[in-house]
Amino acid sequence: MNTVSILLLAFILSVTGLFVFIWSLRRNFFDHSPAASREIFSKGEIGQVDDPSATPEQRQALQEEMGRKTISAEDRQALSLELAERVEADRSSAKVTFILLACAVLWLIFASTAGLISSIKLHDPEFLTQHAWMTFGRMRTLHLNGVAYGWAPMAAFGVAMWMLPRLLKTPLIGARYAIAGGILWNIGLAIGLTCIAMGITDGMEWLEMPWQVDILMVIGGALAALPLVFTLQNRRVHHLYVSVWYMGAALFWFPILFLVGNLPAVHVGVEQATMNWWFGHNVLGLFYTPMALASVYYFLPKIIGQPISSYNLSLVGFWGLAFFYGQVGGHHLVGGPVPQWMVTLSIVQSMMMIIPVLAFSINQHYTMKGHFRTLIHSPTLRFIVLGGMMYTVSSIQGSFEALRSINTITHFTHFTVAHAHIGLYGFFTIVMFGAIYYVMPRVMSWEWPYPKLISLHFWLVVIGFSIYAIGLSIGGWLQGLAMLDPAKTFMESVFVTMPYLKSRSIGGGLMTLGHLVFAFHFVAMALRYGSRRIGPALFHQRSATRNVVEA
Repeated sequence: MNTVSILLLAFILSVTGLFVFIWSLRRNFFDHSPAASREIFSKGEIGQVDDPSATPEQRQALQEEMGRKTISAEDRQALSLELAERVEADRSSAKVTFILLACAVLWLIFASTAGLISSIKLHDPEFLTQHAWMTFGRMRTLHLNGVAYGWAPMAAFGVAMWMLPRLLKTPLIGARYAIAGGILWNIGLAIGLTCIAMGITDGMEWLEMPWQVDILMVIGGALAALPLVFTLQNRRVHHLYVSVWYMGAALFWFPILFLVGNLPAVHVGVEQATMNWWFGHNVLGLFYTPMALASVYYFLPKIIGQPISSYNLSLVGFWGLAFFYGQVGGHHLVGGPVPQWMVTLSIVQSMMMIIPVLAFSINQHYTMKGHFRTLIHSPTLRFIVLGGMMYTVSSIQGSFEALRSINTITHFTHFTVAHAHIGLYGFFTIVMFGAIYYVMPRVMSWEWPYPKLISLHFWLVVIGFSIYAIGLSIGGWLQGLAMLDPAKTFMESVFVTMPYLKSRSIGGGLMTLGHLVFAFHFVAMALRYGSRRIGPALFHQRSATRNVVEA
């Protein structure tokens, strides 16, 4: 298949999709806020703000920003009954959620420390070189694996376990399987990181841990997905909200990706490189991305008390992601000894990813339209909305970065490192922070003891990440131009990055400090330190739901 044929097929597919979209509009499939978008709300709940990480004063201000809404006695009674069922659902997932999120926080601190050390080594190579396991090659790999297989999946699994019974309106079934899966996963990860520190790896990026160790993680991931299957079979909802679609797909895709990527002695040579980036990119796009999008589509409307603007547009985003993302990893092989049609297909699909990204971005904007002032009062919403914006930035940037004209400059530079962090940190991690701030008060039946620490955490990571991403993007672009200049030596392309690598360490240091603040606050809440601030989540006065404080 030649390049012209691929481009022609992509064009035909785009035009067909456009006609389907126009047809769906004419058939009123994209009506504003159809009933499906209200699935996550109870009767009388729309219009009531919900942010358990906010102080009572912030929550009151949020409600005033959204406009006060009185609830009839009938609606209040129906809502109190459903809140009681919601508390039961929350209790069914509380233990597994806490265990997984606690593991996530531990791995976040470990990975942040390793990342900061490896960053300093780029401009100070003599820093901590006493032991082999502290050299840059191993420390950077420990950082990558600590984030990719420690913090990220534990946070995603933890939030998913909590969301499932909420979305399906039934207690979580099979929590013990998820706990067992989490234990196996963490044992496997600890062994794998030890192997990396000792210099025992499989030698592929994102797949460094020995495949023998990966067996534990494959089994653990499969066990963690079982509660989704069991709880789905006992759901009490007639319609599966879009967040369930995203989570179900992610929990199905990830074990398959991880299993195929770690099959021993199957992928060799050029095929191994192709598989490597098929795996590396799909872990980002088909596991972390849908898990974060599922969180945004649940927490954003719940906090502001309004359904998403267009439910069907959310489904366009889901199917666009599922259809287009599978082969985008090939653009990392531009210029490599792989079939050119494969690279071209990857570039085309990378550009096609603009469709689901714009679908999400438009949906988020119109959902928040008229409500952006709520960001002043809602700590959780700041993380959620910022993370959603970073999804747009990282995805659009990634699509254009796949083009050969741009890839020629950015490939093998720090620009790609900045891009990866905009996606995995700016989008996924920021969204997970927001989700955890919402979830933990319901898990612990205890509100965050020090709300000012949430604001401190937010500004530390935002300022730090801005310095990190902007500095590396500029430095990486200049590095690429210098490497393409035949009049300059390779070392000149290294020296030009020095100021930006130092800014990376400054930004990384602020981010790590923010993570320490977050971890301290998490531990303080788990131990129930600080002032006692338990209150109803939906109303500013106690009512028939007096004892239903977790709802």
